[in-house]
Amino acid sequence: MLRAIAVSIFLALSLAVVANALALRPAQAQEVLPPDPDIEAVIGGQFDAFRAEDVQEAWQFASPNIQGLFGSPERFGTMVRQGYPMVWNPGEVNFIDLQQLGGLIVQRVEVIDQNGMLHYLGYAMIETENGWRINGVQVLDAPTFGA
Repeated sequence: MLRAIAVSIFLALSLAVVANALALRPAQAQEVLPPDPDIEAVIGGQFDAFRAEDVQEAWQFASPNIQGLFGSPERFGTMVRQGYPMVWNPGEVNFIDLQQLGGLIVQRVEVIDQNGMLHYLGYAMIETENGWRINGVQVLDAPTFGA
């Protein structure tokens, strides 16, 4: 029982930290960048690893910050299973656009889950000495279209 409470608290705090790191402020300059195949390959690779339930492989796509926050692939996998089921077992994945928001690089992704529900996610990316890594994910509001 205490372990379940500790995991729930850890999950809530972890999601709050990631959401805070990705909070989009209206004052930030937004620039749409050209697609980056390397960034798309990293995110796609992590989706593939989660589909295969290979948490060790999915962990390799996470930034050192995320790895430090969760401490182990198992805790990371638990967080994704519980907090991001559309990432753990996606149906269809489409890359929308790559944006620079101030100093933050965000790949927007559209995910259609196994139940046919549409989700929009913002993947914060950082470039490390080992290439691009995922530094957090935030669920975004659906885009609005005006006539």
